[in-house]
Amino acid sequence: MQIKKQLSLFDLSMIVVSLVIGMGIFKTPVNVAAKAQIPELFFLAWIIGGIIAVCGALTYAEIGSRYPVTGGYYKIFSVCYHPSIAFAINCIIVVSNAASVAGIALIGAEYLSKIILAPEMQTSEYRILIGTISIIIFYAINLLGLKTSSKTQNVLTIIKILMVLTLICAVFFGEQTTGITPIFKSVSGGSPVWSDYGKALGLCLIAVSFSFGGYQQTINFGGEVKEAKKIVPRSIIIGLAIIITLYMAINYAYVKVIGFEQLKTAESIAAILAGKIFGPIGFSLLSILIYLSVLGYVNVNLLSNPRAMYAMGEERALPKIFTKTTKKHGVMIVSLTVFTIIAIFTLFYAQTFDKILNYSIFLDCIGFATSAASIFILRKKTAHLTKKDIYTVPLGPILPILFIAAYLFVAFSIYTDDPNAALNGLYIFIGFIIIYFIIRYFNNKKESNI
Repeated sequence: MQIKKQLSLFDLSMIVVSLVIGMGIFKTPVNVAAKAQIPELFFLAWIIGGIIAVCGALTYAEIGSRYPVTGGYYKIFSVCYHPSIAFAINCIIVVSNAASVAGIALIGAEYLSKIILAPEMQTSEYRILIGTISIIIFYAINLLGLKTSSKTQNVLTIIKILMVLTLICAVFFGEQTTGITPIFKSVSGGSPVWSDYGKALGLCLIAVSFSFGGYQQTINFGGEVKEAKKIVPRSIIIGLAIIITLYMAINYAYVKVIGFEQLKTAESIAAILAGKIFGPIGFSLLSILIYLSVLGYVNVNLLSNPRAMYAMGEERALPKIFTKTTKKHGVMIVSLTVFTIIAIFTLFYAQTFDKILNYSIFLDCIGFATSAASIFILRKKTAHLTKKDIYTVPLGPILPILFIAAYLFVAFSIYTDDPNAALNGLYIFIGFIIIYFIIRYFNNKKESNI
């Protein structure tokens, strides 16, 4: 199939924003506040998360500039490491992103269920059902093709940005007054030391990383972008600048309006801000809008991840059927369908947001650290390119190394908090490498018999 270059700077920038701003920012501040215990550590975690994201954004901007292809998140591993590593990492990322879709769908279902269901029906079973319907709706939208789904994404992203800006305005409608002073409590019960703060910060960064992750997938669209060498870096940087600004502002609003102690255990925190501005009707209105925004996050993942699976099919790491596209709209029908099934399966398997969070972020840590490290290999392979042809990360190797180190720290934090999630991630990685060689064996055997 001849890939059409359909995406502009605005299109890709909106995709970046939607890849990152799912529903995490309407849920994870509760997790971060609970782990941080004090507001100073809470805001520090979000600041560090933003800095890490900037380092990652600049790193992936150069990677996308040096290697602008469809399904780039698979092909950079294949070129820089080995096809088996590319297969394992991308399968992990696909599974991780499917888990993220499942987790975000659950958050949207939590908001919507409070509006459309009676209190006795607001159970996990009904939330899973609503989440499943959410995923199926945008699976159907994506069957209409890239142009339709990307334009729909632009509208949903603008609505999402305006919604976040509206919620931030809650700080002008009064703030929570409480006599409770947050205190940091160490595990031992004694006075906290630096290691206690460091451990708490690591646990905070698990949820923060979930909220900031996703922009890396932008390089999957490299082959479908007009003037990719210029547009891919600019779109990542513009998109992330919007995201960091919105995240810091809305977290400030959460603390001021809800109160830090209350934030640790609050539910439907975005709807609380809306209620502060618009009264009781605001809670209902924002709950519905937030649910609709869930569909935007689901949509952008259904846009991105099948392209990595398509690339694996092109290189025969996956069966060739994964390159199958529809004649009318050029939809990657098999890859799209398989990714949708994985997301729905994860939704039913994990069932709770916290389990999905540890599982998906540990898998992300493996993928992000190794994919960012590919920049050093790509620099050697594309040394012939001039600065006029590509975007180059400032400060040499410092920013990529900071990004890699940060995600290794998050991975270690997950291991200390939930060893089973970490070990399962490693087992999955090794399992996918074994599956790759099994697939290659049968492919080679089949070709030799022809």
